[in-house]
Amino acid sequence: MTETIKQNKFANSSWNFELDEVENYSFWNNAFTKEECEKIVKIGKDKGLITGTTFNSINNVRQSNISWLYPSDDMEWVFRKVTDIVLNLNSRFFQFELFGINEGFQFTNYVAPSGNYGKHIDRSINIPVRKLSISIQLTNPEEYEGGELKVFDRDEGITMSKEQGTLIMFPSYMLHEVMPVTKGERNSLVTWITGKQFK
Repeated sequence: MTETIKQNKFANSSWNFELDEVENYSFWNNAFTKEECEKIVKIGKDKGLITGTTFNSINNVRQSNISWLYPSDDMEWVFRKVTDIVLNLNSRFFQFELFGINEGFQFTNYVAPSGNYGKHIDRSINIPVRKLSISIQLTNPEEYEGGELKVFDRDEGITMSKEQGTLIMFPSYMLHEVMPVTKGERNSLVTWITGKQFK
């Protein structure tokens, strides 16, 4: 009986006022229609693609081409729709204090046989405080193979939906990767929602 009392005493050595209710990811099916996705792809490619880089310029981590898109690129309708979805998902699953989309959208094009983005997080020192990362699937999954977006809250990672038009959102401190595209090409639209420093 004495041993049982000792175990109970140390099993709960702290008393938390609040429990962590922040999810590791969320998603919104059919955020964009097939036609809207195709329009975004055209805008992204017409803007002119450049080679995607990383903060530390390690070339073997990422193989993709990108363009930067802003409201003036006939993208205001995208900004408005994403804003509504972000506010909805954030209130339900994250409850972060947010500023908005301060870096524009990054249109990303991954082409077989090696288009990919290895494991990374979207935060870095001396950049805007990224709180939420967004990835929108723009390509019909029947048109390419590989290219899965994985978010890691465990060793093997969780594979996100590849359905065209799906918006996926997760905290920017989550480890994630885009697996190599082995056939065809995968297009996505990425952005980061900024806010105050985490405290």
